[in-house]
Amino acid sequence: MTSDSNLHITEKDTTTTTPTETPKTRVCPECGSTRLMHDSEVSEIVCMDCGVVVQQKLADRGPEWRAFDDDQRTKRARVGAPLTYTIHDKGLSTTIDWHDRDVYGKSLSPGQKAQVYRLRKWQRRIRVSDATERNLAFALSDLTKISNNLNLPKNILETASVIYRRAVKEHLIRGRSIQGVTSASLYLACRQCGLPRTIDEISQVSTVSKKEIGRSYRFLIRELDYTIPPLKPSQYITKFSNKLTMQGKVEEIAHKILGAVKELKLTSGRGPTGIAAAASYIASVLTGERKTQREIAEIAQVTEVTIRNRYKELAEHLMFQISI
Repeated sequence: MTSDSNLHITEKDTTTTTPTETPKTRVCPECGSTRLMHDSEVSEIVCMDCGVVVQQKLADRGPEWRAFDDDQRTKRARVGAPLTYTIHDKGLSTTIDWHDRDVYGKSLSPGQKAQVYRLRKWQRRIRVSDATERNLAFALSDLTKISNNLNLPKNILETASVIYRRAVKEHLIRGRSIQGVTSASLYLACRQCGLPRTIDEISQVSTVSKKEIGRSYRFLIRELDYTIPPLKPSQYITKFSNKLTMQGKVEEIAHKILGAVKELKLTSGRGPTGIAAAASYIASVLTGERKTQREIAEIAQVTEVTIRNRYKELAEHLMFQISI
């Protein structure tokens, strides 16, 4: 150990660490103590035994922002765009925009514009190198378009992209239409995440029929060995309430009705949309915000006869058993 008038820091070769130590164990030049404290507010390293300021005016090498949870830390970190499965190269490649301006915002000369145009063209060609990437590029863009038309959340799109990538990896796309498999992947992702979307809704915004989507959906489940839980009527209550613009009290009562229906095991052999529609109809009648059976049938995509039959069954067993 050495010491001089300039209070320089000496280092020891040791493996012991304390909460106040920096990666290399530092020693106080006055008392030889290794209990040093880093005061970030004044940018100093102070000995906790004798109080000598060992080092001052430290440079803060951390970020200039603060984060209090993982979401803020992810959004504020400037390390490039996050990886995403919705792009065929996962967003790792670069793109040349079409503004034709340099880093200072000045317009490019005609010669530079022609050169940048050629670079842009070759950049676009290089991003898609083989048939598999070409397939992914077309399918994932089509998947994004369908998801945007249905206003689906981002996690559904990411899940559907992972399902389609797995199907491509298992060589299951050969002999089948890309649009059919993408629509089936999106429906499978909705079922996995518990989002109430029917095949009819997906077929209306895609270019394939309901029959083709159902066939591809069953094929993916069989080949990829997925276990999809059955749909629950409660998953449709919020959807129906939002589309019918009903109050929250109606939705609350509808959930109570479904809870009683589940306890009495009246849902066996009946479609979830029909039971959910009937529960919504009963709740609307009880709260005075009455909706016709035709309005609910159009939203639920079932017939009025189905709602009427389910309504009679629920009213017979539950009307005087539910506490409102």
